[in-house]
Amino acid sequence: MIDDETFLNKPNFTKMVENKVLDTKQSYMDAVIDLCDKLDLDPTDVKKFISPVIQGKIEPSALLNNAKSPLSW
Repeated sequence: MIDDETFLNKPNFTKMVENKVLDTKQSYMDAVIDLCDKLDLDPTDVKKFISPVIQGKIEPSALLNNAKSPLSW
């Protein structure tokens, strides 16, 4: 059963990412990856759900860690 929070759209996914970061103190990129695992989504498919605010928080940490941002997949 899909509830309101797992109905994926940009505002809901942004809220889920923000809550995950606040609750777990993990990076935005890790929060996105964890949510993809939890919701059984391919990380390359969630780009359309990532708001510009979250995108702006993911890219610097990905560059700092020499990782590829999920937004460039």
